[in-house]
Amino acid sequence: MNFASSRPLPYALEDRTGSNTHSDFDDMYDRMFFHIARRPGHAATYIYEMPIRASRHRSSLPLNREPSAVLEFLPDESLGNVTFVGKGSLPATTIPMSRYLRKTSLFGTSLARKFVGSDGREYKWSYQAVGDQQWSCTTNDNYFVAHYDLKPSDVRTYDVSGNTLTIYEPFAHLALEIMVSFIIMRHLAEHHL
Repeated sequence: MNFASSRPLPYALEDRTGSNTHSDFDDMYDRMFFHIARRPGHAATYIYEMPIRASRHRSSLPLNREPSAVLEFLPDESLGNVTFVGKGSLPATTIPMSRYLRKTSLFGTSLARKFVGSDGREYKWSYQAVGDQQWSCTTNDNYFVAHYDLKPSDVRTYDVSGNTLTIYEPFAHLALEIMVSFIIMRHLAEHHL
């Protein structure tokens, strides 16, 4: 009996550096790749959907392509605008980050926020809300969409941070939106916003 075909594999994106402003997220099965970059002296973070894994594009693929999304933070690192450049099913859109990724309650923590995906459904990010996951993204009815896990302290890594963003296959069509909202959530935590 072939069990591999009965359950789709989630996308396990290895976070190569652990940095929120310069890293690559490469699926361990070579199906999906993202490059995150910030130009020195600028407050904008660029998210690129890449055709190949980071270790292969360093010497062979210059980054002279248009980003898929741009996160424009203000000079004091507070929230600015998010721009989806308009690739695939996402139309070109610019929206204030505070409107795109809203707090789940008026007086609640800044580290629990929700966004409406391009499929019209609402998704929620939470910080350290589930088990050992640092970040969890769920649907309104609490189905897991994605989660970010830190490397266990007893595990050795080579050339990667050991941290992993997992996106479940039924939500792969939202991968860019998941990545954008995840980077904003990490920015909120990093800058205590």
